[in-house]
Amino acid sequence: QRREFHRSVPAAVQMTVRDALNQAMDEELERDERVFLLGEEVAQYDGAYKVSRGLWKKYGDKRIIDTPISEMGFTGIAVGAAMAGLRPICEFMTFNFSMQAIDQIINSAAKTYYMSAGLQSVPIVFRGPNGASAGVAAQHSQCFAAWYGHCPGLKVVSPWNSEDAKGLLKAAIRDENPVVVLENELLYGVPFEMSEEAQSKDFTIPIGKAKIERQGDSEQWTLFQSSQHLCVNSVTNLT
Repeated sequence: QRREFHRSVPAAVQMTVRDALNQAMDEELERDERVFLLGEEVAQYDGAYKVSRGLWKKYGDKRIIDTPISEMGFTGIAVGAAMAGLRPICEFMTFNFSMQAIDQIINSAAKTYYMSAGLQSVPIVFRGPNGASAGVAAQHSQCFAAWYGHCPGLKVVSPWNSEDAKGLLKAAIRDENPVVVLENELLYGVPFEMSEEAQSKDFTIPIGKAKIERQGDSEQWTLFQSSQHLCVNSVTNLT
């Protein structure tokens, strides 16, 4: 018999949620010249939470655009650009500030496809940190998942690990309709394992398909419903 060296199993590749989001935007910016990113401090400062780190140096002022502190203004610009055939990624420094642009998000982006009888699509992504974080007070801590989840015309995703973050953001950018990507600020710096499939530039996660994290059984679910007296609605546009 021939003796061989012992080979250990390769360590799984790990990536933070921040880097996964960055990689998703980088790959889509490279793949499609119609894609661009705009928002407050996304370019020269590399993003308030460093999600857009390095993109301005790679793609320049025309693709990574710093905006004034005016959500109403730059969101309107982004929606108009989407209607004109571009594919903007509109970053809110926090989704609390998206309330300044609620008219553009709902009445312009979300409703246009239906109001035009399907003739005018609005391929735009609204993304940024959402929900509670550490030491950011009331104006930076609200969760808007339920708000946007109840708006017809919007697709809403909320990734938690790195694979979900990358796959869902890439799917959102490629989608022909407005997608709200709610990111968790506390998870930005948390590393998760990335499968070989997720490291591919073609990796996407279909929007609207439920992800089963752990298989349960109907008996436990029935007991949970009866004990909690809950009326459970199916929310297919949240992942």
